[in-house]
Amino acid sequence: MNIALLTSEIAVVILALLIIVFDLLMPRQEARRSLGYFAVCGLLGILVYTFNQHGTSATVYHGFFVVDKFALFFKQLFIVATILTLLFSFDYIEGLTHNTGEFYALLLLSLVGMMVMASANDLLTVFVGLELMTIIFYILVGFDLRSIKSSEAGTKYLILGSAASAVLLYGMSWVYGFTGTIVLSQIAAHLTASPAMLLGLGLMLAGFCFKLSIVPFHMWAPDVYEGAPIPVTAMLAMASKAAGVAVLLRVFLVAFAGLQAYWLTIVSLLAGLSMIVGIIVAIWQTNTKRMLAYSSVAQAGYILSGLLAADAAGVKGMLFYAVLYMVANVGAFAVTTAVNNQCGSDKIDDLSGLSQKSPFLAVVMTVSLLSMAGLPPMAGFVGKMYIFMAITDKGYFWIAMLGLVMSMVSVYYYMLVVRVMYSKEAKNEQEFTASVSLRIVALISLIATLFIGIYPGPLAELANAAARSLW
Repeated sequence: MNIALLTSEIAVVILALLIIVFDLLMPRQEARRSLGYFAVCGLLGILVYTFNQHGTSATVYHGFFVVDKFALFFKQLFIVATILTLLFSFDYIEGLTHNTGEFYALLLLSLVGMMVMASANDLLTVFVGLELMTIIFYILVGFDLRSIKSSEAGTKYLILGSAASAVLLYGMSWVYGFTGTIVLSQIAAHLTASPAMLLGLGLMLAGFCFKLSIVPFHMWAPDVYEGAPIPVTAMLAMASKAAGVAVLLRVFLVAFAGLQAYWLTIVSLLAGLSMIVGIIVAIWQTNTKRMLAYSSVAQAGYILSGLLAADAAGVKGMLFYAVLYMVANVGAFAVTTAVNNQCGSDKIDDLSGLSQKSPFLAVVMTVSLLSMAGLPPMAGFVGKMYIFMAITDKGYFWIAMLGLVMSMVSVYYYMLVVRVMYSKEAKNEQEFTASVSLRIVALISLIATLFIGIYPGPLAELANAAARSLW
């Protein structure tokens, strides 16, 4: 067994444990911001180390855990998302709780769950990684004990999430009972279109769609996103969703590729419904986090539609879109955090006059939202183009057209937010301040969104190489 393949996961666990120990050793009255910087430095080191694994294609534990380009692509995405989230959260977390060390450690342990999911090559490892991530998110969503909304969101997420996990596990048990194996490649070898297998397949798809907040399994997302602390909402919208995509792709394209005729139609309907419901309902939202929650439902629909191609081109589009979606969300949530630090509220109205008080953050928010809408020259345009081209080649012209129309509709509600920032007067004359680390994250988001949109080649090549490792 080559334990070196697990080095990055082990390093993140050790980093989390060190943060807990340092937190206990530090004087109670001392600020814990240094622990946050320690976590960022540690993750940067682990990110650099992961580049040594490029070109690796090997398994651990009898094939249960795989390290390949596909897994590595997602692991680096999760690490970058966690680093950026930590950097824009320092002020917010210090104002939220005295237990900041625990918060950083839990965030890192949720990252371990995501990394395990990306490398999972059997149903048991998929479930272990998924539950490791999800159980920690149950805690993080309810971390703000002073907020009723946070406690309510944590409870709701726990109940609904547990039900979804039970459904997923039940589906896995049907698949195992029929094929006699939990390894994905061996499931593919024993696959037949029996009612038992289709039942297991359907239950597993429902469980994954809950994690991705795909319609009609999205009902938890708006309340949980609104009630959770902003950094947790950001991680749920970016990294957690990307982890769900990683698992969904490997399970459906490796284990259930032989049953495409059965699940492609259902996936196309789910993707179309998510685009419509997510975008239409977002129009009436007055809270920034709820608006971004419904936006994430629609974005999940766009990402899911790439699965319809069921080939390397479709997967490449999904991977590319997952990165640009993360980049745009980082900018949007960084600005939301800055405004919350200033006003103590997440309402869209609180963005009033942001263009006068902080023109830079207003530009970052505008570019992030327009990228999610898919307008050129932002990265979102290129991502949607890759996905729509891939599915059109497979005959799904109608869903590409639906996605195009709904993208145009989404411009309307994104522009409502932009209008608030640029046309309304600020509610007070208080000077707007934001930390240096938050401004750096906002700048990275701005540059990355524009750079990927104008010069998508390098990222597209990486996504393409990662996608091809599934076949």
